[in-house]
Amino acid sequence: MIDLHSHVLPGLDDGAEDLDEALAICRAASADGISVLAATPHVRDDYPTTPDQMEAALAEVRGAVGDALQLVPGGELDLAQLDRPREELLRFALAGNPGYLLVETPYVGWPLDIGDRLFGLLAAGITPVLAHPERNGEVQQRPELLEPLVASGVLVQLTAGAVDGSLGRRSRESAFALLERGLAHLIASDGHAPSIRRIGMSGAAAALRNEALAHWLTVGVPGAIVAGGSPPPRPGQARPRRKRLFGR
Repeated sequence: MIDLHSHVLPGLDDGAEDLDEALAICRAASADGISVLAATPHVRDDYPTTPDQMEAALAEVRGAVGDALQLVPGGELDLAQLDRPREELLRFALAGNPGYLLVETPYVGWPLDIGDRLFGLLAAGITPVLAHPERNGEVQQRPELLEPLVASGVLVQLTAGAVDGSLGRRSRESAFALLERGLAHLIASDGHAPSIRRIGMSGAAAALRNEALAHWLTVGVPGAIVAGGSPPPRPGQARPRRKRLFGR
């Protein structure tokens, strides 16, 4: 599996505190079946990560991990950070692919300018990958908020813990609602630690009960981003099977 969202880099945000914890995250990721892990530290006012800091920390962890796990660069950018110069944004490109950028969905509220900001990236030839919208309260109530964004070309990344239920019922319901509407394209761990806020994606893949869809979400689409190709189409008309969550 390919995990394009983690906070493995030590000392930059609320993820790994030091190199030892970063290595523990990498070992746990590898044990879970992850072969490629994107290091995507927060880039926002409370964690003002610079490209130089991200690249230096990535080099340190790569040197310690060796060939056990492929680490690729990135950043999880707050919407307010998208006004940075293009050349600076591209140093945070997801998996080093200048065609993609990971953008953080706010947990509270739905910004009125989110469409304009994401469409601005698209106009510049950069596809936004919107992280964890299923954990946003507005999206939980109105999943259709994502329809115009996805129709324009935005990709949506779900958190593994939302899909497997470890982040709670509302996030799980929201994740499956987006999957059923065709409004999700990747699953990633958003791992902050080896255990709590854990790394790993296998539980989410199993929770889908649909091998073809799970492969597309955890290998097909993220693998295309890593390789620099175009994401493959969603397999057939497959829909995730799930337990009835709404009492219907």
